[in-house]
Order: sequence, then structure tokens, then C-alpha cells
Amino acid sequence: MRSSLIAAALSLFTAVGSAAQIAFPNAFQLSEHKDPDHLLPLPTLHELLILHRELIKQPSITYSEYEQGWWLVSYLKEAGWSVETQQVGCRMMGKERFNILAWPGKEKPTRGTLLTTHYDTVPPYIPYSFDPKNSLVSGRGSVDAKGSLAAMIIAAIDLLGRSDNPINEDDISLLFVVGEETGGDGMRTFSDSPLNSANYNAVIFGEPTENKLASGHKGSFGFEIRVTGKEAHSGYPWLGLSANNVLVASLAKLLSLESGQVKGLHLPWSEKYGNTTMNIGTIHGGVAHNVVAKNATAYIAGRLAESTPEDVEATITAALAPFVNAVEEKGGSLEIEFGEGGYGPVDANCDIEGFECITVNYGTDIHFLKGNHKRYLYGPGSIHVAHSDVEAVSVWDLEKAVIDYQKLILASYWREK
Repeated sequence: MRSSLIAAALSLFTAVGSAAQIAFPNAFQLSEHKDPDHLLPLPTLHELLILHRELIKQPSITYSEYEQGWWLVSYLKEAGWSVETQQVGCRMMGKERFNILAWPGKEKPTRGTLLTTHYDTVPPYIPYSFDPKNSLVSGRGSVDAKGSLAAMIIAAIDLLGRSDNPINEDDISLLFVVGEETGGDGMRTFSDSPLNSANYNAVIFGEPTENKLASGHKGSFGFEIRVTGKEAHSGYPWLGLSANNVLVASLAKLLSLESGQVKGLHLPWSEKYGNTTMNIGTIHGGVAHNVVAKNATAYIAGRLAESTPEDVEATITAALAPFVNAVEEKGGSLEIEFGEGGYGPVDANCDIEGFECITVNYGTDIHFLKGNHKRYLYGPGSIHVAHSDVEAVSVWDLEKAVIDYQKLILASYWREK
């Protein structure tokens, strides 16, 4: 029954291709037009599924968010919302990148609740698909974070349209940013601009949390190791200095450090977030299998459970110091370059009744938004499938997210009063 209703709902809109063609439902009380298999009234569910589908169908890999952005602007304006765009960085391939700030009234809100998430995704693009048997929506961004984006929009529009709604038009606004997946340049731009009133009562950040409130997430750091050696014929390796060999040995040392096996050195640990971890993301080295490699590099991303990036940098530098000295004695070099923008663990609020609390290991834009506000982290779907080739979210999770975002908005409103 459940899957057939969803399939029927989607089939009604198979010809929909642009924001202008999507009709918004009238105001529906949450208690009206309900089907026992669903959490939302069917017209609201229809609009949620179509919005989610159209967002996934449009690729928006970081630095290529242009078409998705203008589609969103059109959609929000069609809904009667005021919209302002904010350019982020320089143009990419002749196209601008921009954040989207939207609000339901004429006057831009400077307080109340801000709902925000990102509309860029990681590569590669994966097309939209729907599994009616399991009520599962798949495709790149279905979880991270177009599930949150669609649910936020529908939650706000539906709540404002309800007759029992207590909030005003100046109590809510939406912010959708670019660049979250590659360092947060969208949120950084917004935070440092006049668009950020820094006076919000609460900011709700949308990321996959399995429909639970996250009480915080690990911090972040990253670094690159660059090794320079000396080329030689592979038959006479003693005539050269293999950058690959040095890099592999250095990475093995980091793995030992991560597992607590380096005497006198350790990475931070906390009761709340567990272990600090490192991921060796990319490795490059050498020019051919029969040439002793002159150059080798690796990039490592870390998740910080306690302390500061500066403390971790000192620990890593100390662990690799013997390799630096040994390579230099042989006429080569090993350089460690730590990236900018690292930060420690980020706490979020988990003080609203009825929500289960968890912690998560990924990074978000929370750290980059300046202001004295409550910080909530919530969204549909699991991070365990995000960034993967099986990224998918259930329709039930999407429906619940709409209701839960409304609960968070209302809880923030009543606390402000």
C-alpha cells in the first residue's frame, strides 16, 4: 500500500521539469488528508517528493552549482518568498557561485530561526532513481544534503500556511550555501557579510543525522606530505633515493601514531567524540615502475576528538621528525604542510524534548557561522551511505524530517518568547 501510493504520487508529476510548473499545495493541517501509511498529508508528501527529485536530477558538484542555484531561486520565488543571492568567490568556467537567502515576507528577518544547509555535492554525479518496493530515493545528494534541503523548504512553507501556526513571517528564513564539501567557502562568505545579522535565536543546520539531533561533531584538520628524493635506475636503487619508500614509511608511522603505538606521542581522545582519526586520502609518486621515484605526495584528512589543530600538528611533526632528518642527510627532503581552516570539536544543542541525541564524526558549516545563537544539527538519512555509490534515503525519513524541522522551529520560537 505504502509503496504504491508513493509511486502513484510521483507518476502524477512525471512531466514536471521546472520550478514554474510545480504547483504548491494549499495549506493543510497535519491532521487532515492523512493516509495511515504516511506521516504527512498526501499533497504535502507529493510536493516534498517532487522537490527532492528535481534537486537530485540537477548535478551540483562543488564549483558547478550554478544551474541548481538558479533553479532554487526560481522555486522559492514561485512560492512567494523573497530571495537574495550572494556571490561566493570568483566565477568558475564563466559561471558565478552563490549563496541563497530567502524569507517569506517583504522585510528581511534579522532574528528568529535560520534553517540552513548546502546544495553542493561531492563527485561523481549519480542520477535520480526511486525504488517503490522499499520506498527508497537514490542519487547523488539524496542524503547529503538535498534531503535536508527539500525537507526544510517544505517544513517552512507548510508551517506558515497552517491556520494554527503561531510564528510570523519575520520569525523564519532559509539559507542555502555552496562549497560546504570543500572547506565551507559559502558559509564563510555569508558569515563575514552584512547578510548575517548574527542575531538569530537559533540556527538549524541540515546534515544527515538519521533523524536525530546531533550534540556535536569532531573537529577537522588536514595536511600534505611532500617527499623529494633522487631518481635512478630501478636495477640500482642504491644510486637513488626513493621518495615513494620514504613516503610509505612515513605513512606507516602515522598509522602507528593513530593506533597509539608510538611511545611518548598520542593523538587526542575524548569521552564524547572518541578517537582522533586520520584518513590517507590521496597518494601520488614516481613516473614509472622501473624508475626510482624522485617525488611523492600524500594528503591526509583528520577528524579531531579533542584539543586543537595546533596541538595535533605538533604531535605529527614530532612523529615524522626522524624521517625528515634521515632524508635530509641523504640529500632529499620531507615537508609537512598543514592546511588552513582546521578547528577543534564543535558542540551543538540537544535540549529539545522528544529527540534522541547522538554525536557525528563529519564536519559541517556550524563552526563557520558567527553569532550568538542556539545551534541545532539535524537531517534525514545516514552519513554511512553519503559520499558513496549507494547514497539513498527512505521516504519515511524525509517525511519525518519535515515534521521534526517544524518541531525545532516552534521550539525555538517559544523559547525566544
